[in-house]
Amino acid sequence: MSPRDSISAAIQAAVAQGRPALVGYLTAGFPTLKRFKENLAAVASACDVVEIGVPFTDPMADGTTIQRASFVALAGGVTLPWIIRELKSVGAAHTAPILLMSYLNPLLAYGLNALARDAAAAGVAGFIVPDLPYEESDDLKRALDQEGLALVQMVTPVTPAGRLAMLCSAAQGFVYAVTMTGTTGKSAAVPDEVLEYMDRVKRCSTVPVCAGFGIRSREQVARFAAHVDGVVVGSALIETLERGGDVGAFLGSLR
Repeated sequence: MSPRDSISAAIQAAVAQGRPALVGYLTAGFPTLKRFKENLAAVASACDVVEIGVPFTDPMADGTTIQRASFVALAGGVTLPWIIRELKSVGAAHTAPILLMSYLNPLLAYGLNALARDAAAAGVAGFIVPDLPYEESDDLKRALDQEGLALVQMVTPVTPAGRLAMLCSAAQGFVYAVTMTGTTGKSAAVPDEVLEYMDRVKRCSTVPVCAGFGIRSREQVARFAAHVDGVVVGSALIETLERGGDVGAFLGSLR
């Protein structure tokens, strides 16, 4: 099984158990570099897929919570090469597939071919790149394809029908269906029109669909359950780390 297929398989395995998959987001090196492996282990043990955020100075899709975490991590010295070295040192300790969420600049600075090679060697299964338009993604996709890594596509409630079909057709691993326009962190009320939008995405996609942005409660997860294959939990998880809370207990409370 290729790394990209392991993402879809993990999500589908959760659905087969009668529940939406849980994708947990962790900013690399937050709250401290020393605790990264410990926090990664906690998130990986409670989630079906792990999304690791590469801290960046201008995180345009992220709300204030993840911005705070990114700035703390950057001040501590976290870089993309550091993240890949840390993941490589962990090896196959975690069964949950790992994705890296990064803006484009750090990836370009690393070098796309070297990035794909080193990420695959470190156990990374795919990438989410919020500021990379589909029309400009060929170079990264080509590099990732050589290693069997996924390039996850993101869609939003205002994505036109034709573009939605194109992005779903190109998606690998899963389709990241953003619940709202704007940035991460705001609690999503999950109105009926959002669920109808998720249904549209599901009809278009040949890979699993995961809802993300603003998901922080069991009630929200339950409301999404019949309409998606998984949910992404980010800001609420980061806030748990900020408070020094029990990550496993929080994630368990969502099921």
